[in-house]
Amino acid sequence: MPAIAYLNFDGIAEQAIEFYSGALKATEVKKVKFKDFPQDPNYPMPENELNMIMESSIEFGGGKIMMSDLLPSMKTVTGELTKGSNVWISLVNEDKQELEEYFNRLSVGGHVIMPLSDTPWSSCFGMLVDQFGVCWKFNRDADKFLDNVIAKQK
Repeated sequence: MPAIAYLNFDGIAEQAIEFYSGALKATEVKKVKFKDFPQDPNYPMPENELNMIMESSIEFGGGKIMMSDLLPSMKTVTGELTKGSNVWISLVNEDKQELEEYFNRLSVGGHVIMPLSDTPWSSCFGMLVDQFGVCWKFNRDADKFLDNVIAKQK
């Protein structure tokens, strides 16, 4: 079973879904808002929360990311969101041109930490923080590097 990165946002998940689905050339986008479910009359949700994203997923190039908004009313339980550095999404793709396209589109409005380049561990590696504060790593041949290092240890 593959692991799926799950991103939480502070009321901007819909913008993030639009950005990521375009940047990653999503093949399928699914999203559900809180208003799409019957509301419990004993615990009505505030109007501003009803239009927030309850659950979403985007599929692209064999990968998948899920996203949602953290409801303001839940922050007393979950705590405040902080941007980024605790979660990185790693895109590993043998197709260098496609990897470069993902990198270029995701860097729009963000900050490039390390431009795509040839490194001792990858023939194409780079890192960036996108406009939503999400950290990304790009790697053309991560599995080959890992396999080579592990083989040498034996």
